[in-house]
Amino acid sequence: MVHRLAHWLTIEGKRRAPIAMEPRIQYARTSDGVSIAYATTGRGRTVIVVPSPPLSLVDRMWDMAPDQYRGLAERFRTVWYDFRGSGMSDRKATDFTMPATVLDLEAVAERARGERFALWAVYDGVSVAIAYAAKHPDRVSHLVLADGRVEASDYFESPTINPEIAMREQDWVLYTEALARVFCPFEGPFAALFAEHIRACVDREALQLAFAAQTDEAWNVSHLLDQIKISTLVLHNRSNRFLSTQVGQRIAAGISDARFRLIDDVTYADVPRLIAEFVGETSETEPIATTLPTGTAVILFADIADSTALTELLGDGVLAVFTSARHAIEAALACSRAGDDAGLPIHLGLDAGDVIREDNNVYGGAVNIASRISGLSAAGVVLVSETVRSLERTSAGVRFEDRGEQALKGVGEAVRVWAVRKDE
Repeated sequence: MVHRLAHWLTIEGKRRAPIAMEPRIQYARTSDGVSIAYATTGRGRTVIVVPSPPLSLVDRMWDMAPDQYRGLAERFRTVWYDFRGSGMSDRKATDFTMPATVLDLEAVAERARGERFALWAVYDGVSVAIAYAAKHPDRVSHLVLADGRVEASDYFESPTINPEIAMREQDWVLYTEALARVFCPFEGPFAALFAEHIRACVDREALQLAFAAQTDEAWNVSHLLDQIKISTLVLHNRSNRFLSTQVGQRIAAGISDARFRLIDDVTYADVPRLIAEFVGETSETEPIATTLPTGTAVILFADIADSTALTELLGDGVLAVFTSARHAIEAALACSRAGDDAGLPIHLGLDAGDVIREDNNVYGGAVNIASRISGLSAAGVVLVSETVRSLERTSAGVRFEDRGEQALKGVGEAVRVWAVRKDE
């Protein structure tokens, strides 16, 4: 195990720098009352990992597959979870029907707090990801699907499945060892590690229930492929013993404009790089506004702290107008970091409301309040009004600390103010 992990932690002979942030394990509750364990770490765009049910255990994956999970966390805010009946989720809930597994993903996705995210799914998790994306197309920005299937009959194109099914009724340890060493393309110490991992993830009876449920017609998602209009990358291992290359090709062919790529990467060590490249190439760039908006807007007011000379050069402050609270908050945090890096601490305040444009200037109560709030902030701290917080109280990657109601000069009523913090 140590040898294998040391190998995974090395890329082209260079040892990877450790990730500073360890995963944080929490629980989400599904709409039918099941507790689902999930882990979160990393920063940036969100990627949710959809495992193959029921073979997941959130607290082990960080060390068991570091190239995959740490590699993702180096590039994205990464979320992974255990399906019901497995891992650290509610082991007594053993409903593995497709509707139930989609509820598990919905509960975890809700914790993405309104943000669009990418789904990275493997094996039977591919079917769940497709079902979720078809149901919630507005939530998913990208799909990356590896070694998946869309109906149970896909497995029977391979001669491997029949002996695997026969062995499920045999000795539990013998079955897991055979699954790891014979049926899956794993070798050496990792095969034994994977066999032990299966036994830790799920009880024998739950695994049998899960595999039996996945033969139900509800797990057939082939009819949903043409509904997927999301940027999709389909990966398929040449050495996949359960699903033929043709299965992966059919998935890619069924999704409009999907990309297909054959890989030789059974531990998915290189997948974080492939996902980053794919997301980078296919993400839509939002157009930059060329005129200031009239109507409701989010105002960011920034003022350089304790620098009279610069104030005389630049003016009393810098005002920016946004049509999205999330974008305004992201910009304010970026300003704070840039100011710190340049040795120019900045006061930052945000408010939202109706604005009026005249002669390429912006006027309105929100402008005044944003300016007054920036005056309250300590250097480098982003303060927002209750209005901004209510618009983006679920902003992914941040949290809000209550600074109480504040009396602002020129404002009739006190304004509740919140400090924005990165969600570490």
